[in-house]
Amino acid sequence: MQLRIQINDTTRDIDVPDFMLVEGEDFFAQMDQDMNKGYQMSRKWVDKPDQEQRCQIVADKILTALSNGNQKSGTLMAAYILKRMPQVREIHMNTEGDMLGHELV
Repeated sequence: MQLRIQINDTTRDIDVPDFMLVEGEDFFAQMDQDMNKGYQMSRKWVDKPDQEQRCQIVADKILTALSNGNQKSGTLMAAYILKRMPQVREIHMNTEGDMLGHELV
């Protein structure tokens, strides 16, 4: 599967192998468990992030991974989004520092 990332005027496709969606489930479940405790989303504390907010949090982790050149982490985070919200095919990243502005398309 593929997840398209739009950062300003740059588009990047992350190819996620199908096996990663299955084999990553334990890791994804741990991520969900961590987010169940609440999460600081930019300036706003969210007690119980919903599925879209969780994917915005993970999209922010993709942005960080790509900025740091960490392709493995970026691919794993993309797999989380594709697994949890299979209808999402593209993310328009907010580069103004507000993860609530990441748009899941």
